[in-house]
Amino acid sequence: MKGILLAGGTGSRLYPMTKAVNKHLLPVYDKPMIYYPLSTLMMSGIREILIISTDSGVRTFKNLLGAGEELGLSLEYAVQPKPQGIAQAFIIAEQFLGNSSVSLILGDNIIYANDLHDLLLNSTKLEKGAIVFGYPVKDPERYGVIEFDSAGNPIGLREKPKVPPSNYAVPGMYFYDNEVVNIAKKIKPSLRGELEITSVNQVYLEQNNLKVEKLGRGVAWLDAGTPESLLDASQFVATIEERQGLKIACVEEIAWRMGFIDSQGLRGLADKVGSGKFADYLLNLI
Repeated sequence: MKGILLAGGTGSRLYPMTKAVNKHLLPVYDKPMIYYPLSTLMMSGIREILIISTDSGVRTFKNLLGAGEELGLSLEYAVQPKPQGIAQAFIIAEQFLGNSSVSLILGDNIIYANDLHDLLLNSTKLEKGAIVFGYPVKDPERYGVIEFDSAGNPIGLREKPKVPPSNYAVPGMYFYDNEVVNIAKKIKPSLRGELEITSVNQVYLEQNNLKVEKLGRGVAWLDAGTPESLLDASQFVATIEERQGLKIACVEEIAWRMGFIDSQGLRGLADKVGSGKFADYLLNLI
């Protein structure tokens, strides 16, 4: 399975912070926002990843991450000339994906859980169909919402409904077989002129090929796309890290723990940092 990290858009909800900086480079406590979705893909065991962004965004992400070899990854980049919906990412990524299945994650989504690694690894075993997550929220009218029948089976998907059929929203991480490219090409733009990811999921649902994994109370899903949520996410990460002495979304550590790099590689990354708490943290892992 390959990964797509969609980090485009204008970041208008975070203006003026995003006037000169891509929003996915803004700090969420002690690291760039893009590290969080990138680390989620890495914990899924995915090493071939396409980062889609604006032209200027691609240039900055290349400066930050390069080709990914220091983390044992293979990173490629593509430009989304104009934001035309999440599903557009699959069309842009067609050549990159080839015949592979794919996981797509949005660049401002942060997912945290103790057992997240196991859940993600199970999802990457997908051979046919699609897997989305259902996350309970108190304000489902703000999100894409899943409708269930009396037996708990998904029967519908609605985008920002005025009367939500449930309180289960769909977080910005999705798993698909390779048919998603053809499906994305065939769906029609919504009234706002975008290729909606909900439309893609609806096709899989109609084919009885959509599986919903409900996330429990032990999972935190944060969207860092507004000033308020960016602050909330930073405070959440700070609290966990300060209390436990462990880092969230430390891509260097994850690469080492996943076996993408060895201890010598991790030591090399620490040496590049130089002195300081972060370098000490990496060296203490070894």
